[in-house]
Amino acid sequence: MFDIGVGELLVILIVTVVVIGPKDLPLAMRTAGRWIGKMRRVSAHVRSGIDAMVREAELEDMEKKWKAQNEEIMRRSAALTEAEAGAPLMTGPPPLDEPPVADPPAPIAPSRPGRVAVVKIGNHAEASEEDTVREPILPARPHTGEDDV
Repeated sequence: MFDIGVGELLVILIVTVVVIGPKDLPLAMRTAGRWIGKMRRVSAHVRSGIDAMVREAELEDMEKKWKAQNEEIMRRSAALTEAEAGAPLMTGPPPLDEPPVADPPAPIAPSRPGRVAVVKIGNHAEASEEDTVREPILPARPHTGEDDV
């Protein structure tokens, strides 16, 4: 970008030492370094933002191409299938003319005491005598040490 040779760099260094002075030169270099660092960070941030916008634009173009190719492939596939079968190709779920046949529900066994198993037979629900509701079992009292004598 800048074509600065060794001679020009030496002239800049001598002018800087004469103008700023050897005492204030470290402070001036530190300040210049901070400014240069800030400029680099800002330029890197702007460059990454531009790169992200370019990538998004490229992705949108690729998605449009892929969608067009996919539609073309689907059209060709549908045309070939219709030509082979002699009937239009069904492209959606089957129509619901009849409700689906469901298996009868299995009897439910109680998983914990206190629950009742219900068996459905036709439109009637019956509970068996074995599966009646039981009283819950209370936990034992916590040991406090008062009964030990």
